[in-house]
Amino acid sequence: MGCLFSRSSNDAPKEEETPKVFSWDKKDRPDPKDFTIEKLNGETAGRIPGKINGQQFIINQCEDCNIYIFDHNATITVDNCTNCRIFIGPSKGSIFLRNCKDCKCVIACQQFRTRDCRNMDVLLHCDSQPIIEATTKIRFGCFRYYYPELLDQFKSAGLSVYNNTWSNIHDFSPVPGEDNWTLISQDFKVEDYVPVPSSEEFSSMKISTAPDDSVVPFTQGNKRRKAEQACLVVFFKDDGSEERIRNFVKGITKEGSCTLVQSKEIEIDGDDTTRLFVEDQQLADAAGKGPVVSLEYSGANAVQVCQDVLQPLKGESVVFVSTADEAGNKVMENWNNHLECQMGM
Repeated sequence: MGCLFSRSSNDAPKEEETPKVFSWDKKDRPDPKDFTIEKLNGETAGRIPGKINGQQFIINQCEDCNIYIFDHNATITVDNCTNCRIFIGPSKGSIFLRNCKDCKCVIACQQFRTRDCRNMDVLLHCDSQPIIEATTKIRFGCFRYYYPELLDQFKSAGLSVYNNTWSNIHDFSPVPGEDNWTLISQDFKVEDYVPVPSSEEFSSMKISTAPDDSVVPFTQGNKRRKAEQACLVVFFKDDGSEERIRNFVKGITKEGSCTLVQSKEIEIDGDDTTRLFVEDQQLADAAGKGPVVSLEYSGANAVQVCQDVLQPLKGESVVFVSTADEAGNKVMENWNNHLECQMGM
């Protein structure tokens, strides 16, 4: 017979279990203060490359400040800012300006939106159609900027430097008989809007605002198409196509008689090349190697100029150049219709 007060084996003291540690608990959690600039007055602030690295960021309640976000990011909201100069590097998502006034901005993003803003200047690279709402006296120009890390930041944000719809604005709240938005003169200087930083924090930055240095080609925008000869140049993907395109754009700019209306980087297939350009097996085969880059130029003798600049650069690469006749005009029309359909998808 057992003792009345004896313990069963189930009543033995249990050792405390060690809490489980999961992999996500081991990661350093970002400090929100590192991704926020707020309530500054008359100051210069920002982040150098590598400090944001794809995170979200907030700019709030700043006045008379110079703010520089020299890194790629997920999305940025800019709220309640007055008389500020703001640079925002490539954003994978949206840049949303709310309740801001008298600000000047240089911005690269996938989506751009404003609400309740007035008297703004924006030098913009936007992958989709920019949208304004309850916004007045806002002026747009084409993004123009360079520092060594910027091109890789565009790639990290999933943005193509050739997909820039900066001038194709949609106004959610138009006023009959008034223009809530206009385009900035093409001869602008970036530093007249957002000055190059001179403070110690940004002393390591190698910045250029010269048109020839910009990682984004300078385009005049669809709204400024002139009644001149147009030429479509389409570069098909190969190992040297990126450098070849940059040299071609610089060559046309140096020649000086033609203007880049718009550029685009998209995927097409072999059937598209026959439908949009000509029936050519070389084009059809090249289309399967990656996205193509199209450049639409305008000028008095645009086709000949494009052919002349391309000739020493082309080598064995595959490049389509439209002709200076009715067939060339039809190609241009078909291509622009195709781009509009892609934008609507």
